[in-house]
Amino acid sequence: MDVLIFTAIILIALGAARRQYERKRIALLASYLGQFQIEKLMATLSDGYLRALGEDEPQRRQQVWDFLQPSEQTLADQFDRLASAIAGADEADTRVSTLALALPWADRLFPAASFDLRKALAIHARGIRSAVYDFPHESARDRAFRLSAEMFLMQHTCHWYCKSKTIASARMWVRHKTRYEQLLSAVGAQTAREYRALLGS
Repeated sequence: MDVLIFTAIILIALGAARRQYERKRIALLASYLGQFQIEKLMATLSDGYLRALGEDEPQRRQQVWDFLQPSEQTLADQFDRLASAIAGADEADTRVSTLALALPWADRLFPAASFDLRKALAIHARGIRSAVYDFPHESARDRAFRLSAEMFLMQHTCHWYCKSKTIASARMWVRHKTRYEQLLSAVGAQTAREYRALLGS
């Protein structure tokens, strides 16, 4: 009985520590994201892409694509600014654990099994900008597919930082029916290469 009580106390303490740890990380990331309209722009683009793909008339579809271009460019510009802003954060606060288990402060206890969120967001900023500007002859549909993958991988990274990779992947599947590995294969080649190198995979 004593062992069960002790185990219960440990689990309760770990749960409380994990919630405190997650709240702190969510607050830090929100303090940077709150300066921009990135989440709103991503929602506008995601909804707009679905609307464009659902249009039967080519002319009407093109009008939707054209309408979304300013939002794509604004997203690229704002994400550049976000990456620059968060680059000034303390490295100790931006480490992301790569361990399978979501343990509070695992990034500090096992620094070798972690990566830097600041570097990851810089990779995402380059990927988003590339998707918007570097393929002028690409169809609007292909640009939407590429940019969606870049946005979703960035979203996955943010959820990973705040919670864990497991939870981030589960959310990505529930919201977009997309697996983490699919995102890595859909983003630009440079994004995938740099992201894998950062994670050491």
